[in-house]
Amino acid sequence: MNKFKKILPATLVAALSFPGFSFSAQALTVTGSVVDSVSKTPIEGAFVTLGNSSVQTDKTGAFHIDGDGSEVRARAYGHMRTAQTVSAGNTAKLELKAFTPKGIYLSAYGISSMKLRDSALELVKGTPINTFVIDIKTDTALVSYKSAVPLATEIGAQKLILKKDMPELIEKLHAQGIYTIGRIVTFKDTLLAQARPDLTIKTATGQVFRDREGLAWVDPFKSEVWDYNAALAVEAAQMGFDEIQFDYVRFPDRRGLVFSKPNTEQNRVEAINGLLTNVRKKIEPYNVFLAADIFGYVCWNLDDTEIGQRIVDVMQHVDYASPMLYPSGFQFGIPGYRDPVVNSHEIVYRSLERARVRANVPAVRFRPWLQAFKDYAFDRRQFGQKEIQQQITAAERFGSNGWLLWNPRNVYNAENIKGTATMTASNEAAQTVR
Repeated sequence: MNKFKKILPATLVAALSFPGFSFSAQALTVTGSVVDSVSKTPIEGAFVTLGNSSVQTDKTGAFHIDGDGSEVRARAYGHMRTAQTVSAGNTAKLELKAFTPKGIYLSAYGISSMKLRDSALELVKGTPINTFVIDIKTDTALVSYKSAVPLATEIGAQKLILKKDMPELIEKLHAQGIYTIGRIVTFKDTLLAQARPDLTIKTATGQVFRDREGLAWVDPFKSEVWDYNAALAVEAAQMGFDEIQFDYVRFPDRRGLVFSKPNTEQNRVEAINGLLTNVRKKIEPYNVFLAADIFGYVCWNLDDTEIGQRIVDVMQHVDYASPMLYPSGFQFGIPGYRDPVVNSHEIVYRSLERARVRANVPAVRFRPWLQAFKDYAFDRRQFGQKEIQQQITAAERFGSNGWLLWNPRNVYNAENIKGTATMTASNEAAQTVR
């Protein structure tokens, strides 16, 4: 933590505005409790941090923690995070406000465009939307703000800085009651691959692997790749994001590729688990939530879907899993429903229920991505109010911790949300999906 402070510009350090953050090394022992802010009932299993130390509350919501710093922090599933300044001998009572994120995706270009950003802010005023998912590292590997992580500059990820005042932006969004999620595209990283061919995935002929979009991937087994993405996550936490979301935290869905280790299911799963464990440890002092995007079929498959994602394993390392439950992505349907775009509700609800049972975790640990773009795999229908409402209704019936709408163009129609808690995509066709 102190090391990271040293490499940050003084202006950025001053702007890192999570309330009361301190780099103090004062050793403290703190006891206290965590309760719901409205009902005042104890919250079991809440995470409490003091400096680099972390504990969870017991059945009565009580905790005892030894750590350093002047601030004790807490977070819990289905709630906002909070913090309280403490001193020696203090007893802390932390109250957490229940919160259900209902969000939209905004790319680095979307959050930087006054038109698209203002349109998104209008949604917050007149619809259920209360959450923005904002690119930290984009699909093309750009780091969208002025970063102090040296590797970002070295590999050219800083050639186009789209949002220079990210900490200020986060502060403004928080002032409007908006929950902020920083999205990091993980192993799809053309810029790191170009700068460091030794870190890339190779084809059987020894060439650097590129996907259908022509983008290169880096090897999920490489510790240097883990460290780079973890450093960006720490920086996002310091800038004030409420949650860090890892996307493309998987192996490519392509057979015959060559990695630095044998491409076995056990090795793949260990690599994904290793990255998430590494990140969680490094961001824990900042009391932010950690999330991972997963394939829709991961909810159903007993193996790792050949990409390193097993639902039971993923849930052990993140606060929230966001399965991408786009009906268009369910190529083979699900049992009893062979036409996904006609059965959007069933795709979402049954996939979430399947994942919950298999992972043996509460429904609140899931927050699905829903389709807000034109179908590309079946009948090419526009996903409008009917289809999107079906998905949202399914997520809410299931009891997930909200939902997220994906439209790569960042264009959302407020008229389909007002009074109905639904969202629609623009009539323009989406060209790419995850």
